[in-house]
This record gives sequence, C-alpha cells and structure tokens, in this order.
Amino acid sequence: MIAGIEGKLVKLNTETALIQVGAITYEIMLPGYCVSALSGLIGSDISLCTMEYYEGSLGGGNLIPRLVGFLSPTEREFFTTFISVKGMGIKKGLKALNMPIATIAAAVENGDEKMLMTLPGIGRRMAQQTVAELKGKLQTFAAGAEPARVATQFKAFQVEAIEVLVAWGEKRNEAMELVELAGKKHPDIRTAEELVPLVYRLKQGVEV
Repeated sequence: MIAGIEGKLVKLNTETALIQVGAITYEIMLPGYCVSALSGLIGSDISLCTMEYYEGSLGGGNLIPRLVGFLSPTEREFFTTFISVKGMGIKKGLKALNMPIATIAAAVENGDEKMLMTLPGIGRRMAQQTVAELKGKLQTFAAGAEPARVATQFKAFQVEAIEVLVAWGEKRNEAMELVELAGKKHPDIRTAEELVPLVYRLKQGVEV
C-alpha cells in the first residue's frame, strides 16, 4: 500500500490535488479541510499521508486505484474510523469532512447531531448513526477542538455560504467572521447566492 507521498503541488481542485513526483503526477483525493489547508501552496513541495483503495466492483471487472491524502497519520486514522459507520463510505466521508477533525470528533462525542447535520451529505439519519456507532471512540481526536460555531450561530443559508467560501480557498475562521459581519449589515439577505458576493465585496473593502 502507498502510505505517503512527497512532491510538488501543481494543481488543487475542490476535491483533489495533483502532486508531481519526478516525471509522474499523481491525483490525490482530499477531504475539504485539507483543500483549505493546502490553498496557497501551489508550486510548493508538500508531504501527505495516504491510503489506497480500489473504486468499482470485482464483478464489473473495472477496478480503479485511488489515493486519498491527509495532513497527518492521526487524520488518516480518524478517517478510517469515520468511514466505518454503516452507509458512510469513502466518498461520502471525504465530502463530509469540511472542517477540522477535532471539531467533528467533539460533536460526535457530545452527541451533537445538529452540528453533524451541517456537514455536506450528512442528514439526520446518518448523524444519528454516526453518534450511535462512534461515540466513546473519538476522545483522542476531539482533544483541543474549538467550539462548533457553525452549528449554533449561523442559519442554514449562512452555513452554505461559509462552505462555498472555504471551498474557494478562504480560511474557515475568516469566512465565518465575514458572513457574520455581512449578516449584521444586511439582515434581509436569506440565500447563499446573495451572501457570497456580498462577503467578497466586504473583504475587498467595498462599502456595502
């Protein structure tokens, strides 16, 4: 199994990275929080812990090798535990992890289903299933977690706007602060489509 990769980050998308190692360029699947952490490092040498799996079915005869990247062995260990939840799977797990694993682990340990439901692709049933199967198993990963402001302070459309901003390379804390500021200036806004452009205008210093 390929357990790690080190090379130049040549491209970063919302779900994958291209890393050049010598004459070979590898496509690495990433959870959302990794994409945010790596934004701004295009052209730099990076190192990722990886796990390898095959996508497809043996019956179909079309197995495609995939690599998933993480910033540390601890994050890889968390992911392995996280996707063990019935019905989760690798792709759903990657999509869901759009914030630091400590925050997600703390939500599971606290039984905070509402917070888990703000994660992409995680509905009420999956949130309940995750708590039921993993509570008591994630204390180590939850150490040092910051309060989950997204779950308690923001409305659904604001959470959606935050995730769009993070996917486009903004730091989560800064995105949250800007969304909060925009909400105070324009309490009449009710959709992420209206909110995201407003946030960028605020960031650029344009009076709104």
